[in-house]
Amino acid sequence: MAVTEKAPAAPTVAHEGILRRQSLRESAARTYARSLPIVPVRARGLTIEGADGRRYLDCLSGAGTLALGHNHPVVLEAIRKVLDSGAPLHVLDLATPVKDAFTTELFATLPPRFARTARVQFCGPAGTDAVEAALKLVRTATGRGGLLAFTGAYHGMTEGALAVSGGAPDVRVTRLPYPYDYRCPFGTGGARGAELAARWTENLLDDAKGGAPAPAGMIVEPVQGEGGVIPAPDDWLRAMRRITADRSVPLIADEVQTGVGRTGTFWAVEHSGITPDVMVLSKAIGGSLPLAVIVYHEDLDCWRPGAHAGTFRGNQLAMAAGAATLAYVRENGLAERAAVLGARMLGQLEGLAANHPCVGDVRGRGLMIGVELVAQAAGDPPPPAPELAAAVRRECLSRGLIVELGGRHASVVRLLPPLTITDEQAVAVLDRFADALAAAERAALRHGETSPPYGKETDRPYR
Repeated sequence: MAVTEKAPAAPTVAHEGILRRQSLRESAARTYARSLPIVPVRARGLTIEGADGRRYLDCLSGAGTLALGHNHPVVLEAIRKVLDSGAPLHVLDLATPVKDAFTTELFATLPPRFARTARVQFCGPAGTDAVEAALKLVRTATGRGGLLAFTGAYHGMTEGALAVSGGAPDVRVTRLPYPYDYRCPFGTGGARGAELAARWTENLLDDAKGGAPAPAGMIVEPVQGEGGVIPAPDDWLRAMRRITADRSVPLIADEVQTGVGRTGTFWAVEHSGITPDVMVLSKAIGGSLPLAVIVYHEDLDCWRPGAHAGTFRGNQLAMAAGAATLAYVRENGLAERAAVLGARMLGQLEGLAANHPCVGDVRGRGLMIGVELVAQAAGDPPPPAPELAAAVRRECLSRGLIVELGGRHASVVRLLPPLTITDEQAVAVLDRFADALAAAERAALRHGETSPPYGKETDRPYR
Protein backbone atom coordinates (compact mmCIF):
# COMPACT_ATOMS: atom_id res chain seq x y z
CA MET A 1 0.00 0.00 0.00
CA ALA A 2 1.40 3.41 -0.98
CA VAL A 3 1.87 5.72 1.97
CA THR A 4 2.39 9.01 0.15
CA GLU A 5 -0.52 11.40 0.02
CA LYS A 6 -2.10 12.79 -3.11
CA ALA A 7 -0.69 16.25 -3.76
CA PRO A 8 -2.77 19.38 -4.31
CA ALA A 9 -3.11 20.52 -7.93
CA ALA A 10 -1.01 23.69 -7.73
CA PRO A 11 2.05 22.08 -6.10
CA THR A 12 1.85 19.25 -8.64
CA VAL A 13 1.93 21.71 -11.52
CA ALA A 14 5.01 23.46 -10.06
CA HIS A 15 6.68 20.10 -9.39
CA GLU A 16 6.10 18.88 -12.94
CA GLY A 17 7.23 22.17 -14.44
CA ILE A 18 10.53 22.10 -12.56
CA LEU A 19 11.19 18.52 -13.63
CA ARG A 20 10.33 19.32 -17.24
CA ARG A 21 12.65 22.33 -17.33
CA GLN A 22 15.42 20.25 -15.78
CA SER A 23 15.13 17.62 -18.49
CA LEU A 24 15.26 20.32 -21.19
CA ARG A 25 18.20 22.27 -19.74
CA GLU A 26 20.52 19.80 -18.03
CA SER A 27 22.92 17.39 -19.68
CA ALA A 28 22.31 13.74 -20.48
CA ALA A 29 24.81 12.93 -17.72
CA ARG A 30 22.29 13.60 -14.95
CA THR A 31 21.76 10.45 -12.91
CA TYR A 32 19.75 10.58 -9.70
CA ALA A 33 17.20 12.88 -11.30
CA ARG A 34 16.24 10.13 -13.73
CA SER A 35 15.43 7.49 -11.13
CA LEU A 36 14.16 9.87 -8.42
CA PRO A 37 11.73 12.29 -10.10
CA ILE A 38 11.16 14.43 -7.02
CA VAL A 39 11.77 18.13 -6.29
CA PRO A 40 12.95 18.51 -2.67
CA VAL A 41 11.95 21.80 -1.06
CA ARG A 42 12.30 21.06 2.67
CA ALA A 43 14.19 18.45 4.66
CA ARG A 44 14.96 17.54 8.24
CA GLY A 45 16.73 14.46 9.52
CA LEU A 46 15.59 11.40 7.58
CA THR A 47 12.67 13.19 5.91
CA ILE A 48 12.44 15.08 2.62
CA GLU A 49 9.37 17.00 1.49
CA GLY A 50 8.88 17.46 -2.24
CA ALA A 51 7.37 20.37 -4.16
CA ASP A 52 4.30 18.19 -4.67
CA GLY A 53 3.75 18.00 -0.91
CA ARG A 54 4.79 14.37 -0.55
CA ARG A 55 7.20 13.22 2.16
CA TYR A 56 9.93 10.64 1.81
CA LEU A 57 12.29 8.75 4.08
CA ASP A 58 15.73 9.38 2.62
CA CYS A 59 17.98 6.31 2.72
CA LEU A 60 20.32 7.74 0.10
CA SER A 61 21.58 10.56 2.36
CA GLY A 62 23.40 12.37 -0.41
CA ALA A 63 25.21 9.12 -1.33
CA GLY A 64 26.39 8.91 2.28
CA THR A 65 27.20 12.60 2.71
CA LEU A 66 24.56 13.34 5.36
CA ALA A 67 25.86 11.55 8.44
CA LEU A 68 23.46 13.56 10.62
CA GLY A 69 20.66 13.71 8.09
CA HIS A 70 19.25 16.86 6.57
CA ASN A 71 19.64 20.22 8.33
CA HIS A 72 20.77 18.92 11.68
CA PRO A 73 20.61 21.69 14.32
CA VAL A 74 24.33 21.47 15.21
CA VAL A 75 25.27 21.85 11.55
CA LEU A 76 22.95 24.80 11.02
CA GLU A 77 24.21 26.46 14.19
CA ALA A 78 27.83 26.08 13.08
CA ILE A 79 27.08 27.60 9.69
CA ARG A 80 25.13 30.51 11.18
CA LYS A 81 27.92 31.21 13.63
CA VAL A 82 30.41 31.71 10.81
CA LEU A 83 27.96 33.80 8.77
CA ASP A 84 27.15 36.02 11.73
CA SER A 85 30.80 36.48 12.70
CA GLY A 86 31.78 38.37 9.58
CA ALA A 87 34.59 35.89 8.92
CA PRO A 88 35.73 35.51 5.30
CA LEU A 89 34.08 32.62 3.46
CA HIS A 90 36.83 32.12 0.86
CA VAL A 91 40.50 32.21 1.84
CA LEU A 92 42.31 29.68 -0.39
CA ASP A 93 44.65 27.77 1.97
CA LEU A 94 45.22 30.50 4.55
CA ALA A 95 45.00 29.59 8.21
CA THR A 96 41.80 30.59 9.99
CA PRO A 97 40.27 29.76 13.38
CA VAL A 98 37.55 27.77 11.58
CA LYS A 99 40.10 25.73 9.66
CA ASP A 100 42.16 25.16 12.79
CA ALA A 101 39.09 23.90 14.66
CA PHE A 102 38.19 21.54 11.82
CA THR A 103 41.71 20.13 11.55
CA THR A 104 41.94 19.67 15.31
CA GLU A 105 38.63 17.78 15.40
CA LEU A 106 39.58 15.68 12.37
CA PHE A 107 42.87 14.60 13.94
CA ALA A 108 41.05 13.78 17.19
CA THR A 109 38.95 11.21 15.32
CA LEU A 110 41.79 9.52 13.41
CA PRO A 111 43.28 6.25 14.63
CA PRO A 112 45.91 7.46 17.17
CA ARG A 113 48.84 5.68 15.55
CA PHE A 114 47.99 7.28 12.21
CA ALA A 115 47.32 10.74 13.65
CA ARG A 116 50.70 10.95 15.39
CA THR A 117 52.64 11.18 12.12
CA ALA A 118 49.95 12.56 9.80
CA ARG A 119 49.77 15.55 7.50
CA VAL A 120 46.62 16.88 5.85
CA GLN A 121 46.16 18.34 2.38
CA PHE A 122 42.97 20.25 1.59
CA CYS A 123 41.96 19.46 -1.97
CA GLY A 124 39.19 20.53 -4.30
CA PRO A 125 35.63 20.17 -3.08
CA ALA A 126 34.82 16.60 -4.20
CA GLY A 127 36.00 13.13 -3.26
CA THR A 128 37.30 12.51 -6.74
CA ASP A 129 39.63 15.53 -6.30
CA ALA A 130 41.03 13.94 -3.15
CA VAL A 131 41.58 10.65 -4.99
CA GLU A 132 43.52 12.52 -7.68
CA ALA A 133 45.61 14.17 -4.98
CA ALA A 134 46.35 10.83 -3.33
CA LEU A 135 47.45 9.25 -6.61
CA LYS A 136 49.66 12.24 -7.43
CA LEU A 137 51.14 12.17 -3.92
CA VAL A 138 52.25 8.53 -3.98
CA ARG A 139 53.62 8.85 -7.51
CA THR A 140 55.63 11.89 -6.49
CA ALA A 141 56.89 10.25 -3.30
CA THR A 142 57.90 6.93 -4.88
CA GLY A 143 58.94 8.03 -8.35
CA ARG A 144 56.91 5.14 -9.75
CA GLY A 145 53.95 5.34 -12.11
CA GLY A 146 51.96 2.15 -11.70
CA LEU A 147 48.93 1.72 -9.45
CA LEU A 148 47.21 -1.25 -7.84
CA ALA A 149 43.40 -1.19 -7.76
CA PHE A 150 40.57 -3.68 -7.43
CA THR A 151 37.78 -5.16 -9.47
CA GLY A 152 34.45 -3.54 -8.70
CA ALA A 153 36.06 -0.40 -7.29
CA TYR A 154 34.64 3.09 -7.57
CA HIS A 155 36.80 6.11 -6.75
CA GLY A 156 35.26 9.00 -8.68
CA MET A 157 34.61 10.50 -12.10
CA THR A 158 37.77 12.40 -13.01
CA GLU A 159 40.34 10.75 -15.25
CA GLY A 160 42.73 9.36 -12.65
CA ALA A 161 39.94 8.31 -10.31
CA LEU A 162 38.16 6.53 -13.16
CA ALA A 163 41.39 4.76 -14.08
CA VAL A 164 41.52 3.07 -10.68
CA SER A 165 37.77 2.32 -10.72
CA GLY A 166 36.49 -1.00 -12.00
CA GLY A 167 35.65 -1.03 -15.69
CA ALA A 168 37.94 1.86 -16.69
CA PRO A 169 41.05 0.29 -18.27
CA ASP A 170 44.42 2.04 -17.99
CA VAL A 171 47.77 0.49 -18.85
CA ARG A 172 49.33 1.91 -15.68
CA VAL A 173 46.75 0.26 -13.41
CA THR A 174 46.99 -3.37 -12.37
CA ARG A 175 43.56 -4.74 -11.50
CA LEU A 176 43.47 -7.16 -8.57
CA PRO A 177 40.66 -9.43 -7.30
CA TYR A 178 38.52 -8.01 -4.50
CA PRO A 179 36.96 -10.61 -2.19
CA TYR A 180 33.27 -10.92 -3.10
CA ASP A 181 31.88 -13.73 -1.01
CA TYR A 182 28.58 -14.12 -2.86
CA ARG A 183 30.16 -14.06 -6.33
CA CYS A 184 33.68 -15.19 -5.50
CA PRO A 185 36.02 -14.90 -8.52
CA PHE A 186 37.68 -18.14 -7.41
CA GLY A 187 34.43 -20.01 -6.90
CA THR A 188 35.04 -20.73 -3.24
CA GLY A 189 33.83 -17.75 -1.19
CA GLY A 190 34.46 -17.24 2.49
CA ALA A 191 37.89 -17.13 4.07
CA ARG A 192 39.32 -19.37 1.35
CA GLY A 193 38.30 -16.95 -1.40
CA ALA A 194 39.87 -14.03 0.44
CA GLU A 195 43.05 -16.04 1.01
CA LEU A 196 43.31 -16.86 -2.70
CA ALA A 197 42.77 -13.19 -3.60
CA ALA A 198 45.64 -12.18 -1.30
CA ARG A 199 47.88 -14.94 -2.67
CA TRP A 200 47.11 -13.86 -6.24
CA THR A 201 48.13 -10.30 -5.39
CA GLU A 202 51.35 -11.32 -3.67
CA ASN A 203 52.41 -13.68 -6.46
CA LEU A 204 51.71 -11.10 -9.16
CA LEU A 205 53.80 -8.43 -7.45
CA ASP A 206 56.71 -10.82 -6.96
CA ASP A 207 56.62 -12.23 -10.50
CA ALA A 208 59.30 -10.50 -12.57
CA LYS A 209 57.35 -11.47 -15.69
CA GLY A 210 53.93 -10.66 -14.23
CA GLY A 211 53.58 -7.52 -16.33
CA ALA A 212 52.54 -5.21 -13.48
CA PRO A 213 54.12 -1.73 -13.71
CA ALA A 214 56.15 -0.82 -10.63
CA PRO A 215 53.41 0.36 -8.26
CA ALA A 216 53.40 3.80 -6.68
CA GLY A 217 50.53 2.76 -4.44
CA MET A 218 47.53 0.53 -3.81
CA ILE A 219 44.06 2.09 -3.41
CA VAL A 220 41.28 0.14 -1.70
CA GLU A 221 37.80 0.72 -0.30
CA PRO A 222 37.29 -0.97 3.09
CA VAL A 223 33.72 -1.50 1.89
CA GLN A 224 33.00 -1.25 -1.81
CA GLY A 225 30.00 1.08 -1.94
CA GLU A 226 28.99 1.61 -5.54
CA GLY A 227 30.43 -1.84 -6.22
CA GLY A 228 27.52 -3.36 -4.30
CA VAL A 229 28.16 -2.84 -0.56
CA ILE A 230 30.89 -5.48 -0.30
CA PRO A 231 32.84 -5.35 2.99
CA ALA A 232 36.49 -6.33 2.72
CA PRO A 233 37.30 -9.19 5.12
CA ASP A 234 39.45 -7.93 7.97
CA ASP A 235 42.08 -10.66 7.48
CA TRP A 236 42.32 -9.80 3.80
CA LEU A 237 42.81 -6.09 4.54
CA ARG A 238 45.54 -6.99 7.01
CA ALA A 239 47.14 -9.10 4.27
CA MET A 240 47.03 -6.13 1.87
CA ARG A 241 48.70 -3.98 4.51
CA ARG A 242 51.44 -6.59 5.02
CA ILE A 243 51.97 -7.11 1.28
CA THR A 244 52.28 -3.39 0.56
CA ALA A 245 54.43 -2.63 3.61
CA ASP A 246 56.87 -5.43 2.78
CA ARG A 247 57.32 -3.97 -0.71
CA SER A 248 57.37 -0.27 0.25
CA VAL A 249 54.13 0.38 -1.62
CA PRO A 250 51.97 3.08 0.02
CA LEU A 251 48.47 1.88 0.90
CA ILE A 252 45.63 4.33 0.21
CA ALA A 253 42.33 3.76 2.02
CA ASP A 254 39.40 5.39 0.23
CA GLU A 255 37.09 6.34 3.12
CA VAL A 256 34.99 8.82 1.13
CA GLN A 257 31.78 6.88 1.76
CA THR A 258 32.75 4.61 4.65
CA GLY A 259 34.08 7.31 6.99
CA VAL A 260 32.57 9.23 9.92
CA GLY A 261 30.88 6.32 11.67
CA ARG A 262 29.06 4.86 8.68
CA THR A 263 30.29 1.27 9.10
CA GLY A 264 30.18 1.05 12.90
CA THR A 265 33.63 2.46 13.64
CA PHE A 266 34.60 6.06 13.06
CA TRP A 267 36.81 5.01 10.14
CA ALA A 268 36.27 1.67 8.42
CA VAL A 269 39.97 0.72 8.57
CA GLU A 270 39.54 0.43 12.33
CA HIS A 271 37.62 -2.84 11.91
CA SER A 272 40.82 -4.53 10.73
CA GLY A 273 43.19 -2.44 12.82
CA ILE A 274 45.39 -1.51 9.84
CA THR A 275 47.20 1.81 9.54
CA PRO A 276 47.17 3.00 5.92
CA ASP A 277 49.70 5.43 4.52
CA VAL A 278 47.02 7.67 3.02
CA MET A 279 43.33 8.18 3.78
CA VAL A 280 41.01 9.83 1.25
CA LEU A 281 38.16 11.67 2.97
CA SER A 282 35.15 13.58 1.70
CA LYS A 283 31.32 13.39 1.81
CA ALA A 284 30.36 13.38 5.53
CA ILE A 285 33.45 15.29 6.68
CA GLY A 286 31.90 18.49 5.26
CA GLY A 287 28.68 18.15 7.23
CA SER A 288 26.65 18.23 3.96
CA LEU A 289 28.83 20.87 2.25
CA PRO A 290 31.67 20.27 -0.27
CA LEU A 291 34.95 19.37 1.40
CA ALA A 292 37.67 16.84 0.58
CA VAL A 293 41.07 16.13 2.11
CA ILE A 294 43.78 13.54 2.11
CA VAL A 295 45.56 12.65 5.33
CA TYR A 296 48.88 10.88 4.95
CA HIS A 297 52.09 9.82 6.68
CA GLU A 298 54.64 12.60 7.01
CA ASP A 299 57.25 10.55 5.14
CA LEU A 300 55.20 11.08 1.97
CA ASP A 301 55.13 14.86 2.40
CA CYS A 302 57.56 15.65 -0.40
CA TRP A 303 55.47 18.08 -2.45
CA ARG A 304 56.92 21.46 -3.32
CA PRO A 305 54.80 24.51 -2.43
CA GLY A 306 51.96 24.76 -4.91
CA ALA A 307 52.44 21.22 -6.22
CA HIS A 308 48.80 20.50 -5.53
CA ALA A 309 46.29 23.30 -5.08
CA GLY A 310 42.63 24.14 -5.59
CA THR A 311 40.70 27.39 -5.51
CA PHE A 312 37.98 26.14 -3.19
CA ARG A 313 40.12 24.28 -0.65
CA GLY A 314 39.38 26.95 1.97
CA ASN A 315 35.59 26.53 2.23
CA GLN A 316 34.95 27.97 5.69
CA LEU A 317 31.27 27.00 5.89
CA ALA A 318 32.09 23.39 5.02
CA MET A 319 34.85 23.29 7.62
CA ALA A 320 32.53 24.66 10.30
CA ALA A 321 29.77 22.22 9.37
CA GLY A 322 32.31 19.39 9.17
CA ALA A 323 33.85 20.09 12.55
CA ALA A 324 30.38 20.16 14.12
CA THR A 325 29.48 16.86 12.45
CA LEU A 326 32.69 15.09 13.43
CA ALA A 327 32.33 16.26 17.04
CA TYR A 328 28.67 15.25 17.24
CA VAL A 329 29.32 11.76 15.86
CA ARG A 330 32.27 11.30 18.23
CA GLU A 331 30.65 12.71 21.37
CA ASN A 332 27.34 10.89 20.91
CA GLY A 333 28.73 7.48 20.01
CA LEU A 334 26.97 7.39 16.65
CA ALA A 335 29.48 4.95 15.18
CA GLU A 336 28.70 2.45 17.93
CA ARG A 337 25.01 3.14 17.42
CA ALA A 338 25.40 2.43 13.69
CA ALA A 339 27.03 -0.92 14.49
CA VAL A 340 24.16 -2.01 16.75
CA LEU A 341 21.28 -0.74 14.62
CA GLY A 342 22.94 -1.90 11.39
CA ALA A 343 23.34 -5.43 12.72
CA ARG A 344 19.66 -5.43 13.75
CA MET A 345 18.54 -4.22 10.31
CA LEU A 346 20.73 -6.80 8.57
CA GLY A 347 19.20 -9.53 10.69
CA GLN A 348 15.69 -8.43 9.81
CA LEU A 349 16.56 -8.24 6.11
CA GLU A 350 18.02 -11.74 6.27
CA GLY A 351 14.71 -12.89 7.74
CA LEU A 352 12.94 -11.19 4.85
CA ALA A 353 15.21 -13.00 2.39
CA ALA A 354 14.01 -16.36 3.68
CA ASN A 355 10.58 -15.65 2.18
CA HIS A 356 11.74 -14.03 -1.06
CA PRO A 357 13.80 -16.19 -3.47
CA CYS A 358 14.72 -13.04 -5.41
CA VAL A 359 16.94 -11.90 -2.52
CA GLY A 360 20.27 -13.54 -3.24
CA ASP A 361 22.38 -11.91 -0.55
CA VAL A 362 22.09 -9.43 2.30
CA ARG A 363 25.31 -7.80 3.46
CA GLY A 364 26.86 -4.67 4.84
CA ARG A 365 28.57 -3.09 7.79
CA GLY A 366 26.94 -0.67 10.17
CA LEU A 367 24.47 1.55 8.34
CA MET A 368 25.90 0.71 4.94
CA ILE A 369 23.58 -2.05 3.77
CA GLY A 370 23.04 -3.85 0.47
CA VAL A 371 20.41 -6.33 -0.74
CA GLU A 372 21.43 -8.16 -3.92
CA LEU A 373 18.49 -9.22 -6.06
CA VAL A 374 18.71 -12.21 -8.38
CA ALA A 375 16.68 -13.88 -11.07
CA GLN A 376 14.79 -17.00 -10.14
CA ALA A 377 16.82 -19.05 -12.56
CA ALA A 378 19.48 -21.73 -12.49
CA GLY A 379 22.92 -20.79 -11.27
CA ASP A 380 25.10 -20.81 -8.19
CA PRO A 381 24.76 -18.00 -7.51
CA PRO A 382 21.79 -17.09 -9.71
CA PRO A 383 22.25 -14.29 -12.27
CA PRO A 384 21.68 -10.70 -11.10
CA ALA A 385 18.29 -9.06 -11.63
CA PRO A 386 18.83 -5.34 -12.38
CA GLU A 387 15.35 -4.81 -13.82
CA LEU A 388 13.79 -6.21 -10.67
CA ALA A 389 16.08 -3.98 -8.59
CA ALA A 390 14.96 -0.95 -10.61
CA ALA A 391 11.33 -1.97 -10.03
CA VAL A 392 11.96 -2.25 -6.29
CA ARG A 393 13.45 1.24 -6.29
CA ARG A 394 10.35 2.58 -8.06
CA GLU A 395 8.02 0.78 -5.67
CA CYS A 396 10.02 2.15 -2.72
CA LEU A 397 9.67 5.69 -4.06
CA SER A 398 5.91 5.28 -4.48
CA ARG A 399 5.81 4.29 -0.79
CA GLY A 400 7.82 7.29 0.31
CA LEU A 401 11.23 5.60 0.60
CA ILE A 402 14.33 6.76 -1.29
CA VAL A 403 16.92 4.07 -2.01
CA GLU A 404 19.62 3.70 -4.63
CA LEU A 405 21.12 0.87 -6.66
CA GLY A 406 24.70 -0.32 -6.94
CA GLY A 407 26.77 -3.35 -7.84
CA ARG A 408 28.38 -4.52 -11.04
CA HIS A 409 24.98 -5.00 -12.69
CA ALA A 410 23.00 -2.41 -10.66
CA SER A 411 21.15 -5.26 -8.96
CA VAL A 412 21.97 -4.29 -5.37
CA VAL A 413 19.48 -2.10 -3.47
CA ARG A 414 21.50 0.13 -1.16
CA LEU A 415 20.44 1.62 2.17
CA LEU A 416 22.48 4.53 3.55
CA PRO A 417 20.28 6.12 6.22
CA PRO A 418 21.68 8.92 8.39
CA LEU A 419 23.40 7.82 11.59
CA THR A 420 20.70 9.68 13.52
CA ILE A 421 17.91 7.36 12.34
CA THR A 422 15.71 6.24 15.23
CA ASP A 423 14.57 2.70 15.99
CA GLU A 424 11.05 3.63 14.92
CA GLN A 425 12.26 5.10 11.65
CA ALA A 426 14.34 1.99 10.97
CA VAL A 427 11.20 -0.12 11.36
CA ALA A 428 9.34 2.16 8.93
CA VAL A 429 12.17 1.90 6.40
CA LEU A 430 12.21 -1.89 6.53
CA ASP A 431 8.41 -2.12 6.39
CA ARG A 432 8.27 0.04 3.28
CA PHE A 433 11.13 -1.86 1.69
CA ALA A 434 9.47 -5.22 2.39
CA ASP A 435 6.20 -3.99 0.90
CA ALA A 436 8.00 -2.64 -2.19
CA LEU A 437 9.96 -5.86 -2.65
CA ALA A 438 6.81 -7.98 -2.50
CA ALA A 439 5.00 -5.72 -4.98
CA ALA A 440 7.88 -5.72 -7.47
CA GLU A 441 8.29 -9.48 -7.15
CA ARG A 442 4.58 -10.07 -7.80
CA ALA A 443 4.62 -7.79 -10.83
CA ALA A 444 7.68 -9.53 -12.27
CA LEU A 445 6.06 -12.94 -11.87
CA ARG A 446 2.83 -11.71 -13.49
CA HIS A 447 4.77 -10.51 -16.50
CA GLY A 448 6.92 -13.63 -16.69
CA GLU A 449 10.08 -11.76 -15.81
CA THR A 450 11.53 -14.49 -13.65
CA SER A 451 14.83 -14.27 -15.50
CA PRO A 452 15.23 -10.67 -16.72
CA PRO A 453 18.22 -9.58 -18.77
CA TYR A 454 20.88 -7.66 -16.96
CA GLY A 455 23.31 -4.87 -17.74
CA LYS A 456 20.94 -1.89 -17.51
CA GLU A 457 20.44 0.87 -14.94
CA THR A 458 24.16 1.53 -14.53
CA ASP A 459 24.02 5.10 -13.21
CA ARG A 460 27.07 6.18 -11.22
CA PRO A 461 27.02 8.91 -8.58
CA TYR A 462 29.12 12.03 -8.70
CA ARG A 463 32.05 12.73 -6.40
